[in-house]
Amino acid sequence: MSLILAGTFRVPPENLEALKLHMLAVIAASRAEDGCLSYAFGLDLEDAGLVHVFERWRDRAALDAHFATPHMAARRQAREALGFHDRRLTAYEVAAEREG
Repeated sequence: MSLILAGTFRVPPENLEALKLHMLAVIAASRAEDGCLSYAFGLDLEDAGLVHVFERWRDRAALDAHFATPHMAARRQAREALGFHDRRLTAYEVAAEREG
């Protein structure tokens, strides 16, 4: 059963450039992980500082391994420095998938 994490978080708009540099490293490392099917962040075009999150993982074990990686530890440390707040993520267990 695969997992999807989807949601949002906010950063102060003045920190967006620093966030982009940091997240590019996190995205590259995460996409290289075994079990990562999709890993993306998008900046909201109408709400400066709102970041959309979308991740797909093969299974819970892959997601748990992801949380234990050095790049995720670095991300947790960067949250405070970059002013991450109002984080809202939901995990969805996917029983079946099909192309639409």
